[in-house]
Amino acid sequence: MSILIDDSTRVIVQGITGRIGSVQTHWMLEYGTRVVGGVTPGKGGTTVEGVPVFDSVLEAVKETGANASVFFVPAAFVLDAFLETIDAGIKLIVVVPEHIPVRDVMKMRSYAVEKGVFALGPTTPGILSPGKGKMGIMPASLFAPGRVGIISRSGTLSYEFAGILSEVNVGQSTVVGMGADPVVLRNLADILELFERDTDTDAVIIVGEVGGEQEEKAAGFISRRMTKPVAAYIAGRQSPQGKRMGHAGAIVRGAAGTVDGKQKELRAAGVEILESPIHVADWARKNNLR
Repeated sequence: MSILIDDSTRVIVQGITGRIGSVQTHWMLEYGTRVVGGVTPGKGGTTVEGVPVFDSVLEAVKETGANASVFFVPAAFVLDAFLETIDAGIKLIVVVPEHIPVRDVMKMRSYAVEKGVFALGPTTPGILSPGKGKMGIMPASLFAPGRVGIISRSGTLSYEFAGILSEVNVGQSTVVGMGADPVVLRNLADILELFERDTDTDAVIIVGEVGGEQEEKAAGFISRRMTKPVAAYIAGRQSPQGKRMGHAGAIVRGAAGTVDGKQKELRAAGVEILESPIHVADWARKNNLR
């Protein structure tokens, strides 16, 4: 089993005819993802990598039975595409693009929650369940099937943690990029809850970073609800106050969002704090994870 994406997931790619969309469609198909269609207005009737392209999401859903969508749409058009996708009945959406206005993300988040849609992003590398499929841009060669879940605010660090675990023969059940913006479509606690319910996930790693309150809020959920071992790494210890560090959401303002503050809250909830990514291998061995 895995969370969010499995063998039954039927994916459409929005923006499939663009340079990034077409390349990533190739790699998703190469990994075994069931990409059943694509959407680019005005390009209906064409194909990309043998995948049929439709003019609208509703048409794609009717023709293919799609139940998930991954976005490679320019930021200015994401809001309209997102609302269209939900109205067409899609229940899982991965929004890869960055630079989407915060006000648009807030509208997207509210509508998704109202309609019971699980959405990830923006600014996410996507989601990957080793051996089953992926939606997004994660480099599949670093991942291996197993029973450890990873949730990350950073795409690159999620790859690094998966690669370290795979090297010591500890596989992953699902790796989830939750998004790196100040406002994201799903909170860290929402994803933790899915892993807590997943019978094929034995432990979870949180890869966080400075800025925002996602990790602090998740600590409350962990202390109340999580029964599985949780480890966390918080990136950005040397980040200067008030300066954005790479991601739009990685900024320390005043006393909020610091590495020390996040570690303190998580440690109080029973989470093991990792001072370096390499320490995840020792944590896995200590917990007899495979």
